[in-house]
Amino acid sequence: MGSRTWVAWGALGVVYVVWGSTYLGIRLTLESMPPLLSAGFRFAAAGLLLGVVVAVVAGVGALRMTWRQFGTAALVGLLLPAWGNGLVVVAEQHVASGLAALLVASIPLYVVLLRRGLGERPPAVTLLGVVVGLAGLALLLLVGGPSEGTHGSAWYGPWLVLLAALGWSIGTVLSTRLPTPSNPFALAAAEMLVGGLVLLLAGVLFGETFDFGAVTATAWWAWAYLVVFGAFAFSSFIYALGKLPVSTVATYAYVNPVIAVLLGWLVADEVFGPWQLVGGAVVLVAVVLVVRAERRPVSVAAGTMRETSEVR
Repeated sequence: MGSRTWVAWGALGVVYVVWGSTYLGIRLTLESMPPLLSAGFRFAAAGLLLGVVVAVVAGVGALRMTWRQFGTAALVGLLLPAWGNGLVVVAEQHVASGLAALLVASIPLYVVLLRRGLGERPPAVTLLGVVVGLAGLALLLLVGGPSEGTHGSAWYGPWLVLLAALGWSIGTVLSTRLPTPSNPFALAAAEMLVGGLVLLLAGVLFGETFDFGAVTATAWWAWAYLVVFGAFAFSSFIYALGKLPVSTVATYAYVNPVIAVLLGWLVADEVFGPWQLVGGAVVLVAVVLVVRAERRPVSVAAGTMRETSEVR
């Protein structure tokens, strides 16, 4: 195995750990930060940071895009960082971070159903994976309850996460069918900036206020981690995707939830009932089936990975 291959595997390891840890990071920021405003500042800052990096490394010209390409970035930014992440942040006020990650793992299943609705014909094994995944989601949502410490304080929390995953999935499918700039980092920067501004506006409209003096040190560190390491993980993903088989990189979809559940248990004392653990395992098996069955990974699996990375 060459040195470049080892670097690629190291980059994939970064994606495993960082993307899996963002759910815990969100929960920690919510200790003393308002959900929508904190997410809005996070994505606006990350978009600016990534834009500066692109300008320094590739030149200011790399940030140029046509109005149609910017329209794609704005639409996907609305669907992913704003709708997708915004709802996850709101939901994590009532949902364990590990459970949120397990529910977000349903994105590949959503994508398959959306493709089917658009007239594509996924392989039979892929459809089987969707059926298995739906069974796992039913266990997560319908078996057990708040008394087991899984669903948190509001019944609607897990459903908000599923609604967030739907938004991410719609954005993923659209991003593979609409014009995008040649530089993926410029696209990501524009998406995060638009999504961040939408979240900030939503926070103001919902009456959120940001009391900087009341924010704990833990929340600040978690927020900074989400901004800086989130952008770093995205860059690592792009590198790994160019050096390793797509089917290998796609394993992030079922490694991230495992990392999130473990961190939630170790750091935040999150409790999962046995049926929820079984349901989570069934969802992960379904995602494995879908990822391995797909034989058109560039348009579906790669698109899913690229876009979902931007809303964490």
